[in-house]
Amino acid sequence: MKTKTKFILVILFSCLCSIAIYYRIERVQEVSIKEDILVTQENIENELLKDIDKYTIENPKVIVDPYNISPLTGLIIFQTKDLTAPTITVPGEDDSTTITHTFTPNKNHILPVYGLYPDKDNEVILTINNKDYTIHMKTDALPEDFVQPTNVNNKNMSDQELYFVTPSSKGYTAAYDINGDVRWYLTENFIWDIQRLDNGNLLLSSNRLINPPYYTTGLVEMNLLGKIYYEYSLPGGYHHDVYEMENGNFLVATDSFEDGTVEDTVVELDRTTGDIVKQFDLKDVIDTNEGKNANWTEYDWFHNNSVWYDAATNSITLSGRHQDAVINVDYNTGELNWIIGDPTNWSKKYKKYFFTPTGDNFEWQWSQHAASVLPNGNIMIFDNGNNRSKTEDNGVKASDNYSRAVIYHINQNNKTIEQVWEYGKNRGSEFYSPYISDVDYLDENHYLILSGGQVSKDGVAQNVPASMGEYDHLNSTIVEIKDDEVLFEMNLPTNNYRVEKLSLYSNAIYQTGKGTRLGSMGKTEEDGKKAYIYTFASKFDKIAKEKKITFTEEVDRLVIDGTFKKDDEVDIILDNVFDTKAYHMTISKKPYTAMCVDVFNKEEEKNGINVTKYINKEGLHGKYYIYMRINGKLYDTNKYIVFE
Repeated sequence: MKTKTKFILVILFSCLCSIAIYYRIERVQEVSIKEDILVTQENIENELLKDIDKYTIENPKVIVDPYNISPLTGLIIFQTKDLTAPTITVPGEDDSTTITHTFTPNKNHILPVYGLYPDKDNEVILTINNKDYTIHMKTDALPEDFVQPTNVNNKNMSDQELYFVTPSSKGYTAAYDINGDVRWYLTENFIWDIQRLDNGNLLLSSNRLINPPYYTTGLVEMNLLGKIYYEYSLPGGYHHDVYEMENGNFLVATDSFEDGTVEDTVVELDRTTGDIVKQFDLKDVIDTNEGKNANWTEYDWFHNNSVWYDAATNSITLSGRHQDAVINVDYNTGELNWIIGDPTNWSKKYKKYFFTPTGDNFEWQWSQHAASVLPNGNIMIFDNGNNRSKTEDNGVKASDNYSRAVIYHINQNNKTIEQVWEYGKNRGSEFYSPYISDVDYLDENHYLILSGGQVSKDGVAQNVPASMGEYDHLNSTIVEIKDDEVLFEMNLPTNNYRVEKLSLYSNAIYQTGKGTRLGSMGKTEEDGKKAYIYTFASKFDKIAKEKKITFTEEVDRLVIDGTFKKDDEVDIILDNVFDTKAYHMTISKKPYTAMCVDVFNKEEEKNGINVTKYINKEGLHGKYYIYMRINGKLYDTNKYIVFE
């Protein structure tokens, strides 16, 4: 009798389990998948290249914004019987802003068109064998929030190169001609520097974050059409700056998040594999408690914001904003060579690395950006000038302060330093930028300067970035100067990170084909907690709505977004029966500002802040059901994700 009862109970239990499993399978949904941009672009190209053999110069295929990312560009596609070298002319508002380019001889022509004007039926002239053909390319109006110059001064320059800017507040990655007209921009959000590579393509940050507030997953190599050829991912992501080395590899400013610090790691990234072949941990170069200024924190003690490799000395030059220090490190040994900066707050063991000032009118730099080595070995820096002191209490007020571009000549034999040039001091507080900004060498005595972080309230300059204080006006000032004469100046009513002066056409060759993704963001660290899953977890709908929780699957990771209060304890649990993993979701403002302020305002105390958690696919395989533990209570999200 007992055996029969046990058998019935087993059958009943099995049936109940089957019903529960069936019920779960029926109601659980796969996480929504965000389309991979590389796949999207491959599909676009398949359409572009359909039946291209039927198009002639008399009846070409014309596409504006072919990749749906670069609205002021286009393609003209046609074939010719003989090898021909077409010339494209995009007429400007005057002769000085007309853009022309002659392509290499070919029979199959896929011609990129750059420099169109917005909201215009652009008449592009295509010249073949001395015969002109007019191609109409109609563009849309600029977005309503697009940033337009408030002031442009051009001293009769005639120059086809444009001023490319990358925004740090509102705005778009964009290029302006010498009249201040927009001739190129991207609709996707790419921050940090924009560089022209030796092969003619552009190098920008990824448009995806790996950690707030601004650490991106890595880098993308693209052309001006927005066609991505390579996407590079790094475990520590990318911020601020990257340098293309002579061997083709990239020297990248990155992070080691697992160490609990940021902006103190530099790596050499293999261009062809995405592998990290060399790493510099700056904590091994300088003690983290040295040279502190008013912006220093344990989390962001160095704040490296520029990277420069000098082949002549086989060394790298880095800019530590939070130590007011530009340092130079031997590339082979990783040993410190020298430090430029005020030696205040540095211990005795570092005094031998500093220089002694000589000459008249010498000043140190403070909270600097964009350190580089000039062809003659001099060091060029954008001196932001924060406080002009290690402390704010003893410092210069923003209303009395200034920023400047400065060049130093250093003598490493006798350890002396001389200031040989500067620009900006005489402009006072209207040129003061307490963060970001740039200075570039164009040619001998020819420089491009960006005071990019001007912040003011009631007409008075402020001493903090726009994201951290109150303001009623933002501004960026771009200045091109040659032999101490200002050739060009433009103001943009926003804050911009960097400026580059580049031609639209270069030696880049337009190629089709799916882009390649290289490198890795690594395996996401688990929080070490035991991730038990209970049979009857709580329903998720109510708290998901309350906390605005969403799940998105990207090509290489799971993204969880939500709005949480600072005391909330949140874990994400992935369960596939045989393998259960827990990941902690940190609720903190510490990573959310360059100054690392961890103070919640009243509104955030009440309503919470938006927090994002990224779980990389590396190391995960198979189908996982997603649970969340919020303040000790387990919730079944009714979502699953498949890691392949």
